[in-house]
Amino acid sequence: MTSLDKPTTEDTSADDARAVTEAALFEAFGGVRGMVETVLPGLLFVSIYTVNKDLHMSAIAALAVSLVMVVVRLARKDTVKHAFSGVFGVAFGVVFAMMTGNAKDFYLPGMLYTLGLALAYIVTAMAGVPLIGLVLGPVFKENLSWRTRNPGRKKAYTKASWAWGLILLGKSAILFPLYWWADTTQLGWVLIALKIPPFLLAVYLTWVFLAKAPPPIDVFAEMEAEERAEEERRAAAAQEDGGGTAAGRHRRES
Repeated sequence: MTSLDKPTTEDTSADDARAVTEAALFEAFGGVRGMVETVLPGLLFVSIYTVNKDLHMSAIAALAVSLVMVVVRLARKDTVKHAFSGVFGVAFGVVFAMMTGNAKDFYLPGMLYTLGLALAYIVTAMAGVPLIGLVLGPVFKENLSWRTRNPGRKKAYTKASWAWGLILLGKSAILFPLYWWADTTQLGWVLIALKIPPFLLAVYLTWVFLAKAPPPIDVFAEMEAEERAEEERRAAAAQEDGGGTAAGRHRRES
């Protein structure tokens, strides 16, 4: 292998940064399993409702499969935040639909959440505290250090938050007119079709922005290093105090 064929340190660092970013995004957004848990209850609801137009059976089936997914995660001792969020979303949808008797209202809480999340991404990006940075900061072990100590990452988080906000806003612009004009099955199938692609696009853009950004500052490692340095200073001070005390005692005895 020639020197031109060998990967440079810079290339290796870039590859490491991309790998870390991919792993963090996978953890934060739940990966393939998280997507399945997000899509499956709604898919089951609209499938059953398309066949028999039975609101109660569709709602109960969607809620039941959400609870099963939580139980499976608990049994496997996996992270349950994505499954729990799915249960709460489905439960709110079931309550809305049962209260109004309108099957389309099963989707309304999720649509309102999507719209609210889009506005949150945009507003926080404009305010200089991008929401995606608040979400991913702990995952990257940088917490909020990017706000004041890492302007390159703050810029990347701001771009990513704008991307998320505009993508979710575009999704809402499609779904809300359908809520008023389309029937339940049409709205349901369009919503299912729009579950994953916009999400994957937003995640991909986030990966692109962060892969090009400076590496995160590991504040946890910094705190551990400070604690070790403080312990070493105390040990050195104690040793000096012990040496001085022994020398003074030796002089008195002489």
